[in-house]
Amino acid sequence: MERIKALEQITSQLEDELVICNIGFPSRELYQVKDSPQHFYMLGSMGMASSIGLGLAMAQERRVVVFDGDGSLLMNLGSLVTIYNQSPSNLVLVVLDNECYGSTGNQCTYSSTTNLKKVAEGVGFKNTAFYEESLEEIDFLPVLEMEGPVFVHIKVKAGNASVPVIPLEPEEIKERFMKEVAGNQSR
Repeated sequence: MERIKALEQITSQLEDELVICNIGFPSRELYQVKDSPQHFYMLGSMGMASSIGLGLAMAQERRVVVFDGDGSLLMNLGSLVTIYNQSPSNLVLVVLDNECYGSTGNQCTYSSTTNLKKVAEGVGFKNTAFYEESLEEIDFLPVLEMEGPVFVHIKVKAGNASVPVIPLEPEEIKERFMKEVAGNQSR
């Protein structure tokens, strides 16, 4: 399955969740398939989606779904330990694993020889899910019913979809996301 298809299928099953998306092409692809003020598109800070998602999950009660990449997660493996030890029940970390740094030239990562789901389980994650690359449909609703933190490992094909750059300035992305989070707090 291509990453953009995985994003499309998962987001079609989301309702009120806040979404943090990894830098570069994953954010561009998410914007293309389903833009929303509930989505925070990272335009920098590689390796920090999981940490930003953790902070957001700890700061409020709404469910947070983080779309991260294998390269970014490997760059910040310590976030798994922190997420597990903080144990926010409203956090779902989705690793879209294409075995490469897709936004910087498709250099190989070590996820082909390092089983990220087993790493998460070794850290202590009790609720995990794995989806094969050959899968045609992702049923994400059972994941959304699990108590967090949840680690989801999805193998996807290498490569990026041909999608345009997000037509929003970083300040616009931040402001509309902050307004969405603050607005929901007062409801």
